[in-house]
Amino acid sequence: MEIEPDLLQQQIEKAKKGKQAAFNYLLDRFWNDVYGFQLKRTQNEYDAEDITIQAFSRAFDKIDTFDPKYTFKTWIITISKNIHVDLVRKKNASIRSRTTDEEDDRVHRIPDETPSIEDTLITEQNLAQLLIDIKKLKPHYQEVIHLRYFQEKSYKEIATHLQEPINNVKVKLLRAKKLLAEVIEKRTS
Repeated sequence: MEIEPDLLQQQIEKAKKGKQAAFNYLLDRFWNDVYGFQLKRTQNEYDAEDITIQAFSRAFDKIDTFDPKYTFKTWIITISKNIHVDLVRKKNASIRSRTTDEEDDRVHRIPDETPSIEDTLITEQNLAQLLIDIKKLKPHYQEVIHLRYFQEKSYKEIATHLQEPINNVKVKLLRAKKLLAEVIEKRTS
């Protein structure tokens, strides 16, 4: 999809002023580019998604440093590339971390299909369909939605719980809401 340069620059300027809609615009426009780039590099959708989230988090945190002489797409992909290089270095630094990461990856790939007691209670309150839709998301998106909207935790509390930076939490939540909206739209159309 071709992006009009003037519109893109306007959105970047709005993002620099902290406008949430501008961050949403940038995330929607460039998610597939960054994710696709990382998927080719990592050959693993979970790693690609995690790196993409971190890249947007870092880019949004450092949006003031963006130089309009360069293209935004190149800038964000470069950020993601640097994150990937850092992660590879960290993984290679320790045999123990490699073993733990492989075990964690296997555990996180197992989807939780069993309804919990909370699910049953919420079903009785006419939220059954929403939970079914949420369960269609990847586990880490389910968790961030659950923490924010069902446990009503703040971004800071979620960041502490997940042991991730607040910006990562914000990007994950943005992405989770977008994916949930797509699931609901597919179901209702």
